[in-house]
Amino acid sequence: MLFKRSTTVATFAGLALAALTLPSAWALNEEAQAAKNEGMRLYNAHQREASIPYLEKAAEAGDIDAMFYLGHISHSQEWLYRAAQEGEVYAMLYLREACETHQICPDEGENWIESAVSIALQRAEAGDIEAMFALYPLYATLGYDDEPLYWLEKSAEAGNAEAQLKLGGRIRNDQSNYPDEISRLNAAEGWFRRAAEAGYPRAMSSLSRLLHEQGNDDEAWEWMTRASNAGHINARQWLAYCYIESNDERNAICQVEQDPAEGWAILLAVNEEAPNIHVENALHYFEDTGKITPEEREEGERRMMEWLSREPPLSYFPMKFFGP
Repeated sequence: MLFKRSTTVATFAGLALAALTLPSAWALNEEAQAAKNEGMRLYNAHQREASIPYLEKAAEAGDIDAMFYLGHISHSQEWLYRAAQEGEVYAMLYLREACETHQICPDEGENWIESAVSIALQRAEAGDIEAMFALYPLYATLGYDDEPLYWLEKSAEAGNAEAQLKLGGRIRNDQSNYPDEISRLNAAEGWFRRAAEAGYPRAMSSLSRLLHEQGNDDEAWEWMTRASNAGHINARQWLAYCYIESNDERNAICQVEQDPAEGWAILLAVNEEAPNIHVENALHYFEDTGKITPEEREEGERRMMEWLSREPPLSYFPMKFFGP
């Protein structure tokens, strides 16, 4: 569904003025809210196709987040456009990318990024830390040199955990602006720690891996278990590997007694709730190599429900954009 240029220009002009007060979603009835919750659970566990019918119900009920995620998953220009009309700047970003990569372009497509920057900038200047973070990919997409990092740092300093994690990741991979590896990793650790202490599970997992790399396995284990308890899928799988092979000298981080049945139970539960190629390969590997006996696998099957019934749901805690 395409829209006339005059209508779109007027719409975005209004958005630039009104976006500061727009809610993130319309109030949903109980059925639509339940559909959104289930759709987002599936989406966050990378079960994207399975999430579509649930997100459709929420999007049709007017939920802006559901419109965006549905448009992103299904490459639907119409749903992304509807989210953009409600001030969703990431929808505008993806509309620009869809135009460039799939040649699906309404006549006014060249204005989407500029409109997104205008809206996000007004929000950011009013103190919205999520809008500050959004300016990072928006300005990067437009090819600016200094503005992306400026707004990333500003968002991180203001307390946005996603920005703190992203900034820490940039520093960790920065081989040119630090005198040595120790100072670089220490700088990255500071941002990972701020985001982890704020309760962001992805940051807990990243901090754990960094601490392990630095040789601080006791604290690395603490943050890995906290990430697992918070529902982070990678941390939950890591916990399983520790139970299965904690006595392996390569697994210094593992601070539990070896219990292959417990590890098998965790892997089975992850495979049930959030199936993925990594856990599937692990199940085949541990069975085929005999690292878990038939008796241990049978015991793990009995324990699986203890892990399946845990809250919060498993998630990768994905960001709305994947670069830069």
